[in-house]
Amino acid sequence: METLEATSELQSRLSSLSISSFPGITSKQGDNRPLDRLQNTDLSQSRSKSQADMDDTKQESGQHAEDNQEAPAELVLGEAGEENNSAGSCQLSAEMKAQMPPLKLPETWTSAALKELKAKLRMEEDSVVTVYRGDIMTVHVPTVPEAKKVCWEFATDGYDIGFGIYFDWTPVTNRSITVHISESSDDEDEEEELEGHVSNGDVEKGSKTQTNSNLAEILPVYRQDSHLSVNGGSHEFPGEGTYLLKFDNSYSLWRNKTLYYRVYYSA
Repeated sequence: METLEATSELQSRLSSLSISSFPGITSKQGDNRPLDRLQNTDLSQSRSKSQADMDDTKQESGQHAEDNQEAPAELVLGEAGEENNSAGSCQLSAEMKAQMPPLKLPETWTSAALKELKAKLRMEEDSVVTVYRGDIMTVHVPTVPEAKKVCWEFATDGYDIGFGIYFDWTPVTNRSITVHISESSDDEDEEEELEGHVSNGDVEKGSKTQTNSNLAEILPVYRQDSHLSVNGGSHEFPGEGTYLLKFDNSYSLWRNKTLYYRVYYSA
């Protein structure tokens, strides 16, 4: 009996308490109509709103993407500009090559005065050389403002030799006449890649040229009977550049050639 009375008293005290009785805690009236709240929820409206939010987000992200694409546009144009500049340089080089005046044929002649020329050239330094079998000797002769023509004479002992002339339009930086000798076809190929020289060809039919854009052919390499007569000639300067006089013994497998030659300028 006492236990029941104590329980009833405890229940009455608990029912008299409220959340507001505790400090720091505020009461909030809850929604007593949860079913109504669920019934008033329109899923189609929610979906439309979500779709609209997604569209807005997509539109904003697209705008950001466009902004991002527009931002590096200068860089892209810059890279394309470099490519265009490279293409423009190639086109400019082609235009410069097209504007180069056509090269005239050289004036050539032969003479039977072999002994006289050889005797004279033996007295001059570096005028008698040996072009070994398989070798090509190239004489680089730059144009000079004091002259108008380049002239040459050469002869050989016992056997013929290939001879050809080319002109390099590259601006002259060295006025000295220099000689380059390739000891093998591989060395010649390396020289061609570095300096843009002509490639080896058939000296029986004339050499085939594979040159850089600044190199022009004046006379292809042909075998000359320089052991029977003196071969000479001249060529008027077409402009500033460097002549390449090639003495070709690459076709010979066994014989070295003794070459007598001189190159000089003429007004």
